[in-house]
Amino acid sequence: MIRIQLTNATKQFEMTSGFLSHFKSTQSGKSKVFTALNDINLTIHSGEVIGLVGVNGSGKSTLSNMISEIIVPTSGSCEVNGDVAIIAVSQGLKKVLTGRENIMLKCLMLGMTEKEIKEKMPHIIEFADIGDFIDQPIKKYSSGMKSRLGFAIAVNVDADILIVDEALSVGDKTFYQKCIDRMNEFKDEGKTIIFVSHSLNQIKSFCSRVVWLEYGKVREDGDATEVLKHYKKFLDDYKNMSATQKKEFRQSRLTNQKTAAIKSEKEQGTLSLASILTNVGTFAVLIALVLYSGLEISQFGENGIQSIIDVIKNGL
Repeated sequence: MIRIQLTNATKQFEMTSGFLSHFKSTQSGKSKVFTALNDINLTIHSGEVIGLVGVNGSGKSTLSNMISEIIVPTSGSCEVNGDVAIIAVSQGLKKVLTGRENIMLKCLMLGMTEKEIKEKMPHIIEFADIGDFIDQPIKKYSSGMKSRLGFAIAVNVDADILIVDEALSVGDKTFYQKCIDRMNEFKDEGKTIIFVSHSLNQIKSFCSRVVWLEYGKVREDGDATEVLKHYKKFLDDYKNMSATQKKEFRQSRLTNQKTAAIKSEKEQGTLSLASILTNVGTFAVLIALVLYSGLEISQFGENGIQSIIDVIKNGL
């Protein structure tokens, strides 16, 4: 069964410094964008355990969020068949709430009933193993304690697809082994697991397939041993570069990601709903400012309304 299917999936983020910058780029159709993912094609089947590697900025978090349906592709498609849970260090924990209150909050957000939460609460507390701190505010926790609690909550969610995002990077050896044992239970249950980590040893011991992302593109996808061998060589070569060579390498890759341009709405022949709302809202604000200042619309020329529209089109 296919759990995840990405077809020509691209994700771009508009690079603006504020509302005015966004407004001007909307009107001109010349948005500067950052392409976090570029034309990704991936098929992931039920029961697969896949490692996701790549240097910082390669798009691992963006891909994880897309699979979790937190964000959607700018173009292409991402089809997910099943419930998804992200297991990340202290993700979503509220500092002012106690550990017990955080368990209740996160479980409610995950759609559990009060009865289900009461049933799972003892297991979560036992797994976290943080003693009396369970009734203390999170702001008093160490990073290791936050990791324990976050992981304990996440692994008690009955999801079909698990995204493990650096969740095993914090904690002592005893807790680490407990986490590994739980992840192996998930493997035995046939759950689909995407393991995001900078630890090549963890990925090698846990995953059968590895996807290597490099600045928004899939550089390699295949057998874990083979891909990790190539990735390790890349890391070794990168470490041996001079500071200048490293800077040039990063800059060349980032430049490629920033040069991709979103077609203007005029070129596409359609206006997005967001753009329509932006234009209408801005137009209304500008009219209100004109009236508030005591000016007559006619002072903008014979075609007062059209003149204001021209101002909007040309930017402020």
